[in-house]
Amino acid sequence: MQLVSLGCGASSFPADLDLPEIPSQRDLRFLEGIARAALPEDPTPSLEEIQRQPDVKPLGAPQPAPQRPLRDVRLVVIGSDAALSAVITRLMRQDDMWIQIAYVPTSPSAVAQNLGLEKDAFHIAHNGSLTPMPLIRDDAGIAVAGSAKITEWDGGEITGEIIVDDHVLLHSEQQVANFGARLVPLRDAPGIAAVKKVNTKSGFLRKEYDPRTLTTGRALQVGGQNLRITIDGVSRKRPVERATFYRHLRDVQFVLPT
Repeated sequence: MQLVSLGCGASSFPADLDLPEIPSQRDLRFLEGIARAALPEDPTPSLEEIQRQPDVKPLGAPQPAPQRPLRDVRLVVIGSDAALSAVITRLMRQDDMWIQIAYVPTSPSAVAQNLGLEKDAFHIAHNGSLTPMPLIRDDAGIAVAGSAKITEWDGGEITGEIIVDDHVLLHSEQQVANFGARLVPLRDAPGIAAVKKVNTKSGFLRKEYDPRTLTTGRALQVGGQNLRITIDGVSRKRPVERATFYRHLRDVQFVLPT
């Protein structure tokens, strides 16, 4: 196995390569060379070929990658959830999701909470088990590593609607506070779990999100006015009127506790 550790920002953990705190897609171009050296040709159907199939079925349980590289490649991302999102996004865009992903968080992390990586993450990254998981992305081609938030751009109440599959999670005509939603990737199908945001900020005896609104599905769509989309702590640069989150056709091959 080829093990490559990526140090994203300052850290006490050793790394093979030092990268910016949130590496750009240009910073990560070298990953394509690593992938092609291990898998010069991919005999499996491409994303375009899969999409053209007349009988494409909804994705079920996550599956191991079908590729058989000359050697396995495991990337150990040392950094923030945003750094992990950048790495997964790069692999997704170059269609190399067969590469194994391990994660060592260096700051408070939704990924660590979701996947049980809050302790011994460095040991797990090197010795954990490979676990396929749904890969959630948005329509701008950004992978969600830990969580995504949908809010009004300036933090006020949302004017619009958020739908998970066929379920209306939020509608601004409802006579309740509507401040947005938060979604996280699930470890299994259907892929997305989302809850409604009920306060602009949390505090004593106040809940920022309402657990009673928990909804799961394959896709989340939002439409409205002056919306902010934030993925793993990184906001889009401009407000949008609509956005979609959905499960990618490839699963992410994550390294988790044995």
